[in-house]
Amino acid sequence: MKSTQAGFTLIELAIVLVIIGLLLGGVLKGQELINSAKVKNMATDFKNIQAYIYGYQDKFRALPGDDSKAVPHVAGTLATTGGTPGNAIIEGQWNSTTATEESALFWQHARLANLATGTAIVADANYYPTNADGGRIGVQSVSGFTKITGMSGVFAICSDAILGKFSKQLDTALDDGETSTGSLRAVLSAATTGAGVASASIVDSSSYTACLTF
Repeated sequence: MKSTQAGFTLIELAIVLVIIGLLLGGVLKGQELINSAKVKNMATDFKNIQAYIYGYQDKFRALPGDDSKAVPHVAGTLATTGGTPGNAIIEGQWNSTTATEESALFWQHARLANLATGTAIVADANYYPTNADGGRIGVQSVSGFTKITGMSGVFAICSDAILGKFSKQLDTALDDGETSTGSLRAVLSAATTGAGVASASIVDSSSYTACLTF
């Protein structure tokens, strides 16, 4: 008795390949949308912090964190370490975790003034804000700013642990598209050599700190 072995026809194989291609295309497109949303979220962080500063100034004629009348203004805490409240400078490093410094108290004052969301309790584990990738976000005055050299302006906003590919997209969205010049620049988050010098050659998979001055 003659036996026959059935196999896939060319049409069936073509259909399978088309389906696989559509599935892969959908996955890649979905990842692209997720990445795009991350970058937009990070860009919004920079814009929001500027709004907090201007909003607080408009309301109290002072800077959040540096407000010498934070107690009567927002029932906030007065900075007592490493700075002079009321001198129009947000002192302390942008990523400081010293609860009595101005750059740390910036968030409490902005939140108590109903400008920013989040807890106003400095000791809370969720007090310091993070970006879409979990990196620390912070602000300080350019006076005393050391993370990236050669930047000008009055205030510096920094967002940490951003992948290189996102740093480039951020710079295109907010500045001149070049991560070593302009008002937004990036430097390796854990640079051991050349620390403080903005990176022109960004590695997509490496982690960077992006800082915007204004």
